[in-house]
Amino acid sequence: MTTETITRDYGIAPPGFRLPDATHLGRVRLQVANLERSIAYYETVIGLRVTVRTDDSAILAAHGDDRALVELREKPGVRSVPRRGAIGLYHFAILLPDRESLGRFVTHLSAIGAYAGMSDHFVSEAVYLTDPDGLGIEVYADRPRDAWKVEGRQLAMTTIPLDVADLVAAARGEEWTGAPAGTVIGHVHLYVRDVDQGAAFYHAGLGFDKVVWGYPGALFMSAGGYHHHLGTNTWAAQAPLATDDDARLIEWEIVVPSGDAVGAAAESLASSGFAVTRDGGDLVAHDPWGTQVRVLSAR
Repeated sequence: MTTETITRDYGIAPPGFRLPDATHLGRVRLQVANLERSIAYYETVIGLRVTVRTDDSAILAAHGDDRALVELREKPGVRSVPRRGAIGLYHFAILLPDRESLGRFVTHLSAIGAYAGMSDHFVSEAVYLTDPDGLGIEVYADRPRDAWKVEGRQLAMTTIPLDVADLVAAARGEEWTGAPAGTVIGHVHLYVRDVDQGAAFYHAGLGFDKVVWGYPGALFMSAGGYHHHLGTNTWAAQAPLATDDDARLIEWEIVVPSGDAVGAAAESLASSGFAVTRDGGDLVAHDPWGTQVRVLSAR
């Protein structure tokens, strides 16, 4: 019998601390082999722009919006992601503000001859790419929340072919001019070795709700009823761990409304048996496979 408390019309709340509804994601920090190559890709293909640049790092944001989305850190000689993946990042997901923008992005990819996978997930429409180091990227747009469907206590999510023609039509012939203002990091999806161990850290410890748990080999979690801020899966469970010698996700950020929420998350993780450190006012912790997450206050 579960000890988890169900308090929404869908999803399963954590047994103790629960991330506030206003929780959202901040930047992702990536380790790459060649900074110039990666900047060119993220500007030309993905449509971001550099806002801060040093000799070995760059911060990228959308156009007309200075919120940091992707931070690139160069380490020459790191290995590309293996074809079958590595425990750590599966993909990070850039959420565009509307379907029209996604239609323009798809048209742009066709115009420059960039290969992408495409899927309809019911709650969203998504395009999948890999950067020059093999790091996975999703670019997507959400369907309105009132169009999401619930099956039992789970949100209905699946993977079916995307209606590309209809999506392109939504762009109304307007050209892609880069990721527009309002673009954010929508979610992060991780390869893990064991879904239950991941849930012990991210659900029971960190305080995400379980939202979809019937998807084969995967668990999706969120705050505030979102379809997912975090996905975990065991689809590459036998893959090696990403190390400092690999192109990898260095860290991802969870932004909560207040310092009190940061402190409560730290206490919850520590009481669940996980090591926690404080970096200024931020919480820094590592999941069971070493993926680093930072929890920080929005103010």
